Amino acid sequence: MRRNKSANALHAALYENNKMVFVVAVLLQIFGAGCNLLISWQLGAALDAISNSDKVYIYRLGIFAAISIPVIFLINTAATIVKARFVHRGIRQYKDKAFDLLTEKSVSTINGENTATYISVLTNDAASVENNFLNNLVLFIYYVSMLVMTLVMMIAYNPLLTLFVVILSFLPTVVSVVMGKELANREKHVSDENEIFTAKLKDILSGFSVIKCFKAESRIKSIFCAQNYALEKSKEQRRRYVGVLTAAAEESGLAVQFCIVFIGAIFVLSGKITVGSILVFVNLCNFVNQPVQNIPTCYANLKAAKVLTEKLGAMLDDVGNTEGCHAPEKVYDSILVKDLSFGYESAAPILKGVSCHFESGKSYAIVGASGAGKSTLLNLLMGYYRDYRGTVAIDGDDIKSFSADSIYDLMSLIDQKVFLFDDTIRNNITMFAPFSDEDVNRAIKLAGLDEVIRKRGEDYRCGENGNTLSGGERQRIAIARSLLKGSNVLLVDEATASLDNETARYVSSAILALKELTRIVVTHRLDESILKQYDGIVMLKNGIACEIGTFKELMEKRGQFYSLYMVANS
Repeated sequence: MRRNKSANALHAALYENNKMVFVVAVLLQIFGAGCNLLISWQLGAALDAISNSDKVYIYRLGIFAAISIPVIFLINTAATIVKARFVHRGIRQYKDKAFDLLTEKSVSTINGENTATYISVLTNDAASVENNFLNNLVLFIYYVSMLVMTLVMMIAYNPLLTLFVVILSFLPTVVSVVMGKELANREKHVSDENEIFTAKLKDILSGFSVIKCFKAESRIKSIFCAQNYALEKSKEQRRRYVGVLTAAAEESGLAVQFCIVFIGAIFVLSGKITVGSILVFVNLCNFVNQPVQNIPTCYANLKAAKVLTEKLGAMLDDVGNTEGCHAPEKVYDSILVKDLSFGYESAAPILKGVSCHFESGKSYAIVGASGAGKSTLLNLLMGYYRDYRGTVAIDGDDIKSFSADSIYDLMSLIDQKVFLFDDTIRNNITMFAPFSDEDVNRAIKLAGLDEVIRKRGEDYRCGENGNTLSGGERQRIAIARSLLKGSNVLLVDEATASLDNETARYVSSAILALKELTRIVVTHRLDESILKQYDGIVMLKNGIACEIGTFKELMEKRGQFYSLYMVANS
């Protein structure tokens, strides 16, 4: 199967700045195998020397053993260290490249996928690639080299006996290689079950409070246990298959060794070889059996790891449409939305011919009932989705022509549920970028975070997703983050929805005070004192911009906005 583009990049990452380490690891392994063969030859020669009472040769053998044993120890130790370096660098670069490719995906593509899948492939599957590919690759070459060198040495002793060894070893090798194809399928099945299990566990932990509230522990436990059983059953089936594969290889090795002893005994009795030679052959059979037993398993594991790399590569290939020309650094004139229609995938359209106009440096509120399309409109303004009909233009140029990165430079979006890393307040504001203290302090002041910083300090850790901070504090950190980024357009999606009235007014006032930015705010809070401060209000109903105007104009019109406002404040 032809590898896809991302799979090629992942495979190349395993060897990036790692080829020399790989070569050294392989050479050390081969050299160690050669030393082991040399020991076998010396043992055979020693037996012949004992049979011939050659004391001088036995003395030389003792000196050779005293020198060779520590040398072999040093070689094997060096081989282990270098191999560990190769595996470490390879898997680290593999995961780095996978994450790099993941960050190239568009927001719309990620939103349409289950993120637990990526957690699984970057943990469980990556561990399989580490063990089944990187570890096995060096071993595979080592075993092949050992097998070749051993056969050459055997031929030098007795070609006919070597032929018997090859014939006896060939059949179980073919059987093992054929069985290896099924191992790759079982490895992929384990990977798929790992994905489902990770997704289910993530889902359960995310809804933990709901589970406790509705006393659904026993039902959720049944769901968890069922998925856990499916995962561990797939692992058991893989382990059983590996066991059968290994047992077949081991038994074939014992059979080969027994046959060689039997045939060798006949050769000794007929005077064709010495007793020392048969000892060498029996010893060398170990160096044939070990590769014969392990090469098929290594080969099967390499194929299984390749399947996982292909799978991850296919997932990462779909990046969505993120390319285009560079968007302007700021909105000089306006953002125009004209006849905009959009629906997610094959669902019914959410926006239906929406037209509105946002002038540079002004503030706008987007209001409407739940499901009216308010958040969808912001997502389209951010360029998250490009398969809409109609026009979304910045100073006359449709955002479809702009690259995603340049749109993100121009605009910032603050969601209702602000995401914060389990890190310091400062790092959550700077997003780990090296901003100056002056710039950070300015953003903190404009966002109204002064009091929080005075109480907690910039190095205060926010906890998992900001769970040590209040809702208002999280929103202000999000505002400071957007200000520090330097975006010219600020999009706010229900930022005050989960806040109390006083905090909501404070956050809204902080946003409205940012006069140098174009501010477009989705809100369900119809607070007269706040709404009067907006330069314009867009009323959405059933995906249609049914009314546009200032608070005063829409109230005097006594239309859809007036009805919504009166119901909200009744």
